[in-house]
Amino acid sequence: MRIRRVVTTRAGGASSGEFESFNLGDLVGDDPAAVAANRKRLAAELGLTRIAWMEQVHGRTVTVVDGTEDGPAEATDALVTATPGVAVAVLVADCVPILLGDPEAGVVAAVHAGRVGARVGVLPATLKAMVAAGAELGRIEVLLGPAICGQDYEVPADMARDVEKHLPGSATKTRKGTPGLDLRAGLWRQLADAGVGKIGVDPRCTFEDPSLFSYRRDGTTGRIAALTWAETE
Repeated sequence: MRIRRVVTTRAGGASSGEFESFNLGDLVGDDPAAVAANRKRLAAELGLTRIAWMEQVHGRTVTVVDGTEDGPAEATDALVTATPGVAVAVLVADCVPILLGDPEAGVVAAVHAGRVGARVGVLPATLKAMVAAGAELGRIEVLLGPAICGQDYEVPADMARDVEKHLPGSATKTRKGTPGLDLRAGLWRQLADAGVGKIGVDPRCTFEDPSLFSYRRDGTTGRIAALTWAETE
């Protein structure tokens, strides 16, 4: 099978104001009709009939879906599917969107990894669920999507130490020399240590790139989406 991965930007949607314009988040205060129009366009542009969304809560719960679900998966931060043509989606505005796929098994996953979720192990929980669905760690290919970069993600020193304890490699210094977190660096190490074969990183920083939504930069703002699905060639 072929694994497809897509990351959206702010451009090309129906939303206005702080959410201009391709906001895909439905729980951020945007006009529901605009969000619905944006999601409809997303599906049409990608030729998808089934996109699975989730009610993200900064935890480590993983939900397996097959496209027959009614509405978003409740209180979960990772979606796994082995059903071809079903896309799993994650919404972010600084957190790390992680897209994973085993092209031989046709198993894919989308993960929402913010500071809390990354710290408590949402990524290892997702890998475990993927293996249970038929994937093999050595065949899994991963994209760590655009997120706030370490030089802009300032946190208290005790928080940086705590996250580093649970996610080694994530503690860093900001451009001001203050304690910071580079979650993608820690997640990359976690994947490598788990034996994942191929790991790619989208280098864009949501805080610095105006084409992306950033909660830290703007406060009230929209959400980009990262999606992945398996299709038969």
